[in-house]
Amino acid sequence: MFTDIDGFLRYFRSVNRRAVRDVQALPPEADGWTPSGGEGEMAWSISTLIGHMCGSRLYFASAYRGEGWISPAPPDVSRSELWGPALDASFEEFSRLVTEPGNNGLSREVEMIDTPGATLSGWRVLLMMMEHDIHHRSQIDTYAGLNGWDPPDIYFRSAETIAERQPEQIAKYRS
Repeated sequence: MFTDIDGFLRYFRSVNRRAVRDVQALPPEADGWTPSGGEGEMAWSISTLIGHMCGSRLYFASAYRGEGWISPAPPDVSRSELWGPALDASFEEFSRLVTEPGNNGLSREVEMIDTPGATLSGWRVLLMMMEHDIHHRSQIDTYAGLNGWDPPDIYFRSAETIAERQPEQIAKYRS
């Protein structure tokens, strides 16, 4: 659990950096790419997913602040050169909004959108937002992999790199 909003934002800043890194690594043909099938979110273009990520951050910020689960219109992300700046701008606006209540917001009870009377702690709302953000970044990375576009390794380490280091780690910690 995060005990102060600054600690949460430091961590979420790194999550945002990875989202920006991943969308900026996409090739030009990703601009306008849409899955060939599916319905709802499973049929959204990469641009739509990025706009949704940006808007959803502010949706969760609105709930966190006790202002209701209100979704703003997504920003213009109609071209790939807008993707990274839109994610950064939504991070900055989200940070501003959740910083205003101070650390008291973390323990504030937030009424759930679909269960009147049921509440979540503010810190849980923030973690829900972050998990939602990571979910859609992973969706975009999956689309990249399916198209043969090389998504960046998380933390700059591939599974193959970790596998190569296993004998060394086993020798060091299990001998």
